[in-house]
Amino acid sequence: MTIRSTGGRIAAYVWLVFAGLNILDLVFGITGDATYSLTAFTIGVLLLLGCGIAYTVGLRPALLGDDEAVTVRNPLREARAPWPAVREIVGTNAVTVRFDGPDGREVVTRAWVLQTSPRAQAKAEARARKDAASRVPGAALKGRTPAAYAAQQLNEIRERQRAKTRSGAPDRAAEAKAEEAAATGTVRWSVPALASLLVPVVALVVLLVVGAVT
Repeated sequence: MTIRSTGGRIAAYVWLVFAGLNILDLVFGITGDATYSLTAFTIGVLLLLGCGIAYTVGLRPALLGDDEAVTVRNPLREARAPWPAVREIVGTNAVTVRFDGPDGREVVTRAWVLQTSPRAQAKAEARARKDAASRVPGAALKGRTPAAYAAQQLNEIRERQRAKTRSGAPDRAAEAKAEEAAATGTVRWSVPALASLLVPVVALVVLLVVGAVT
């Protein structure tokens, strides 16, 4: 299961194409004029900075669930938790995952994708209650936000990974043993994401200093 923001990805790809065409135009337009060249380099670095933002905000964020773990990939950080370490997954105006982190600490991470404003969520819930009172078919689905649906899917994957007895009931003893042996979840910074932002910023500062000096 992989969930990404379709709108964010489209906007990011549009910017990348726009920036790539403009960078090519700047490269072929550079002349021996030092002032023009410095200006062209500055614009190019600004375009690259925009590409870094497009990557971190539009392309990188994702919510992933597989047979081993759930992964919340946000713009600059990534949280990954094996299913035995997961304590709770809820979806309201955003998907929130609570799991056991390093050193026994409890970690709560909030997914960047599928965020809904509290106002929109309240409207959806009010509409669902109204339809439920009128016995409209599918009322519960109308009040479910995209984040709630994603959380439901993740919880279904988590449930499938739980140890079962022959009768199909959860095997509590096996679960407790798995929890003791399971690795805890991790939260780490994304080096590529940080580099995509910091490198253009540093280059921009250098160009501004050079421009001020010259």
